[in-house]
Amino acid sequence: MFDLEICANSYTSALAAQNGGAKRIELCDNMFEGGTTPSYAQIKLCKENLSIQVWPIIRPRGGDFLYSDIEFNLMKEDVKICKSLGCDGVVLGILDEDGGIDTHRCAELIALAKPMPVAFHRAFDMSKNLFNALEDLINLGIVRVLTSGAAATAIEGKEVIGQLVKQANDRIEIMPGAGVNPQNIIQLLASTAAKTVHASARVFVKSKMKFRNTNSTMGNETDEYQHQQTAVEIVKQLIENVKAPL
Repeated sequence: MFDLEICANSYTSALAAQNGGAKRIELCDNMFEGGTTPSYAQIKLCKENLSIQVWPIIRPRGGDFLYSDIEFNLMKEDVKICKSLGCDGVVLGILDEDGGIDTHRCAELIALAKPMPVAFHRAFDMSKNLFNALEDLINLGIVRVLTSGAAATAIEGKEVIGQLVKQANDRIEIMPGAGVNPQNIIQLLASTAAKTVHASARVFVKSKMKFRNTNSTMGNETDEYQHQQTAVEIVKQLIENVKAPL
């Protein structure tokens, strides 16, 4: 038995995750930057209308995970907002300038979030030593960590993920993520012994605009007239493939 978490980049994606059978969403915005904190409205509507768990990401910007005092204050306020909206937990990650877990700031956010549990995102993969970082997260009381094993995809990092699962020894949940799809999910679970998986299950949705200005762009480097969102069918396929007899 395994649990599926979907990285949902909108309320629409969150609904698709629920309709596909996911247990939980990591709610975020700006996936092209690795995910940033979603809007108040996105969080509020998800909590009001979903029956599955809603875990917003607390990340004030893209880029690295070394934050200024202003950015840290933003993170604290976002934790308070998630708490006031009754979120099931929050997902965050802060490193120090030397690539270690910023245990002091993380501890402050964890205390602020209580009684909400806290998970750690892929800032973990950017740390200097994954195995030392894992012990720091366990000591902090982090309940779950998302990781690709510091590789480009979870499949490429499956051996390291398996080592992390063994080291964790049920003290913290190790959740593989990055490039997970219906074709590789069984191999990933089998090779890592993980019990939960993170995927976005996204597809490109074409714009319905008839008029298109192709001379100007709003920042999208690929195509202004499409966006990505979670597909119910892919979420279902991820679950069905794991349940299918080998």
